[in-house]
Amino acid sequence: QSKDAGIRTLVMLDEQGEQLERIEEGLDQISQDMREAEKNLTDLGKCCGLCSCDKLKNFEASEAYKKVWGNNQDGVVSNQPSSRIVDEREKMTMSGGYIRRVTNDAREDEMEENLSHVGSILGNLRSMALDMGNEIDTQNVQTDRIQSKAIANVSRISEANQRANKLI
Repeated sequence: QSKDAGIRTLVMLDEQGEQLERIEEGLDQISQDMREAEKNLTDLGKCCGLCSCDKLKNFEASEAYKKVWGNNQDGVVSNQPSSRIVDEREKMTMSGGYIRRVTNDAREDEMEENLSHVGSILGNLRSMALDMGNEIDTQNVQTDRIQSKAIANVSRISEANQRANKLI
């Protein structure tokens, strides 16, 4: 039962990760659309399409934009994932038996075999738990990034609306 619950949880975390990816891609698309809209607003604000009537602010030059999207980064990962998984799994290997043998008979062999089986099951559950923890950590970072992008997009849209209303 625990193994099945762990597998279902890992599958659900994977699906949630895919949803977060789609959300982030949507926010990136909104940012690209806003870049085009701001360019069009700037063109509309020019007298006869030649010179700018007043100083128009470029949102992409702002600190808020650079903080969220960086300086023309293409989503390239610059650091490696944590090696916590490898270290934890290496610690799980056992060198000796589970019980201290007294009579060295078939019952002790059976107990050793059963404990070995239980140890294997627990090791698998522990590995799944570590995988879940790492995926959750990754998704928490992604959720923070999504939140920053959403806030920047809302600010950008609000500013573009104000500029458009001034032009009307």
